[in-house]
Amino acid sequence: MEFFKIKKDIPFMSYGKVTTSISLITFLLAVFFLATRGLNFGVDFTGGTVMEVHYSQSADLEKVRGKLSEIGLHDSVVQNFGSSKDVLIQVPLKQNTVGAKLSDNVLEALRVQDASVELRRVEFVGPQVGKDLVENGAMALLLVSLGIVGYLWIRFEWKFGLAAIIANLHDVVIILGFFAFFQWEFSLSVLAAVLAVLGYSVNESVVVFDRIRENFKKMRKTEVAEIIDNAITRTMSRTIITHGCTQMMVTSMLFLGGATLHYFALALTIGILFSIYSSVLVASPLLMIFGVSREDFIKPEKTEAEEVLP
Repeated sequence: MEFFKIKKDIPFMSYGKVTTSISLITFLLAVFFLATRGLNFGVDFTGGTVMEVHYSQSADLEKVRGKLSEIGLHDSVVQNFGSSKDVLIQVPLKQNTVGAKLSDNVLEALRVQDASVELRRVEFVGPQVGKDLVENGAMALLLVSLGIVGYLWIRFEWKFGLAAIIANLHDVVIILGFFAFFQWEFSLSVLAAVLAVLGYSVNESVVVFDRIRENFKKMRKTEVAEIIDNAITRTMSRTIITHGCTQMMVTSMLFLGGATLHYFALALTIGILFSIYSSVLVASPLLMIFGVSREDFIKPEKTEAEEVLP
């Protein structure tokens, strides 16, 4: 489906060196922030105590945070959970100095503000569990990346697989770089968003690559750069519709989903924006750098002399 048609091909590949240079600089900056600042892992990864409390009326989260700060729990994460009356409190392990009495102390402090508060659930995440989650998350990221390379290698050609995985990992590192620079909390939901972006990004790359392969068979006398420009231009309408609809949904989660979905939606927003950029202006120029050609898909025709020779 196309809402509009672009009659003249846009010369994307003429800007290939500029866009790949920008991508390289952005990538290196993200790696720098990851190395120097690191990720601000949430309780899911670092370990700590998770409490769910219920109020008889809508809870004032700022007052809850203020009361927790008074008892020394400054880094606690406070957010609504399910409804405005339910509050989820996450206390990092480094502040969990009162052991088993932590939940009693928190509940006692909150009841000073509102006697109707009820403790619904208490869970403790140990450091070993957090370590296992980090390792399993990294393994999941690695396996997804290898699966993408294998799939594209079988469906297209190794140059496409390599270009796609570099572009997709570029998106992932950029997301992690944002979270490291701003020290946003990195939780299991954010990890899920990162994995979702990998799949989302490779889907866009496959659409462009498939059109490039078709063009190599149809446009036999056209230069490689023009073939790629035509493929990207012909898929622009689909890209705008798909990404626009997805971004509207993610934006609604970002602004209306509350604190629980905030960083999940934020990671998706960054990932979607950069996946558009990387599929068009990173993966495609990389194909040219790797020397993709018509011979990768079409065997050269034999001359009459070659056909006569045994």
